Amino acid sequence: MIAAIKPSGANTRGLLAYLYGPGRHDEHTDPHIVAGFAMLAVPDPGRDENATLTQLARYLDEPVRLRNSEFGKKITGHVWHCPVRAAPEDRHLSDAEWGEIAQRIVAAAGIAPEGDDLACRWIAVRHADDHIHILATTVREDGRRPKLHDSGIRVGDACREIEKDYGLRRLKKGDGTGTRAPTQAEMHKAQRLGWEQTSREWLQDRIRAAIPHARTAEELLAYLEADGIAVKARRGPSGDLLGYAAGRPGDLNEDGEQVFHPGGKIAPDLTLPKLQGRLEGGQPEEHPTARRNQPATAWHQATEALDTFRTDLTDLTDDTHAQAHITALGELLEATAQNAPTHLRAELQAASQVFARAQRSQIRAENRAAHAIRQAARDIVHTATGPDGSALAALIAALLWAGIIAGRWHEAKGNAHQADAARQALHHLQTAAEQALTPTLVVLEQRQPREQTRRTLAHDVRAAVPDQAERILTDPSWPALAALLADAEAGGHQPHQLLTEAAAQRELGTARQPARVLITRLQHTSRNPSPNPRAEAARRRTTASWTGQPGHGTQPPTAPATPPNRPRR
Repeated sequence: MIAAIKPSGANTRGLLAYLYGPGRHDEHTDPHIVAGFAMLAVPDPGRDENATLTQLARYLDEPVRLRNSEFGKKITGHVWHCPVRAAPEDRHLSDAEWGEIAQRIVAAAGIAPEGDDLACRWIAVRHADDHIHILATTVREDGRRPKLHDSGIRVGDACREIEKDYGLRRLKKGDGTGTRAPTQAEMHKAQRLGWEQTSREWLQDRIRAAIPHARTAEELLAYLEADGIAVKARRGPSGDLLGYAAGRPGDLNEDGEQVFHPGGKIAPDLTLPKLQGRLEGGQPEEHPTARRNQPATAWHQATEALDTFRTDLTDLTDDTHAQAHITALGELLEATAQNAPTHLRAELQAASQVFARAQRSQIRAENRAAHAIRQAARDIVHTATGPDGSALAALIAALLWAGIIAGRWHEAKGNAHQADAARQALHHLQTAAEQALTPTLVVLEQRQPREQTRRTLAHDVRAAVPDQAERILTDPSWPALAALLADAEAGGHQPHQLLTEAAAQRELGTARQPARVLITRLQHTSRNPSPNPRAEAARRRTTASWTGQPGHGTQPPTAPATPPNRPRR
């Protein structure tokens, strides 16, 4: 059940006209009052043909009128409006049940505390099966104003209790870190202009996409302006940046002026102080440009930066460090999405957008703790060349694992919204990981090693990963893994050692396809072959056998299709 308190209004009669009217698309049917203050005295135009909207408005506004005449200063913004909606799958609630729910909500909000005969006047109007509208005027019978501070939190808590008591769909308790839902005016404006997102949603995505490109808040604002976004900076007398607001191109008010949204209204973690903490709080590297212009290694370095997620985040120094790693993980995910090949970009961008909710919680992030991950994100967005297939597959696999750990950490801390966001991001990451690895699997499966070599490699698997050996050997991707191990041996590696190291990186028990997981890890760890005299001799023999053969060039393959036999261990 969702109760969305709307911004205060000043026109009681106008709101009543909407509640008792046909709706924008004739969706309002049989509007009538199901609960209210001093019900015997409330005129209901939906049930009494002699009652009018004007009479009802005067009844609700009477305490406001008396206070205005007594103090001589007109009160504005006195209309409190709260639609309350059940989930689509919830059962049909009766008028009596909706009336009880309305009473609990106005009590929790402070509009009409239980047993308070001098509370504010209010009504609950039902004009559809699945929701009601609560309207109140915020002057009590004794002329005082109600205490509505943090009423949204209290109403949310009341809704969670109502869901439990009435057997309705149970929603997660809010924690104050979510973004504000778009208003009806924002949604209607976006629809009118043909936009898929409201302005605040659009700006949030653009600002998050810009974060990996900047090192300071000033750089971030300059990047946004260069991207065509209207930016209005607030500065002190010294010229120091004190705040900012951003506007979407084409979002104009009635006077044709640009509409601006303060950073904190776009998203709670996009205020200037929080952006400065993320961008400027890290420890600078001794040579900050040392890794620039190295496109071949930026993606590998990003994978290595995620090594901090190999173990549970609870092993870090404290929660502020763990939250910093999760926040930086979101930036690395965004950077990867921006520079990934076109066929992977949609899934990675979807994962990044969903994971944004997991990046913020009530725990303050110690941003200096995650400098390596944040630096990896900056390296990727400044890399001119895209990754090769194996590097990207390894990075996405590492991002997938890091997302799993982030979700587990949020679950352990009771951060339900963040844990759910991480789970949603994992679905997109899993799809992207499979898509990224598919070309590699096709190539590997086309050059399977000989049966004797596969049996020997299977022995290596059983020795190196005994607990998961049977799952690996029955995985459909086992032939591809065997081909990769054979190639690695020919390149100078010991398969048993590689498997042991790859399995030790992260647990395999939760992997749906452990052979695929090992392929991505091995591609990352075996990219720099170590010297192996026997492998070099094999390559020399292969070179000699290829040289001068009819119908072939003189260049040998990079590695023999199957390595020389070696004794079983």
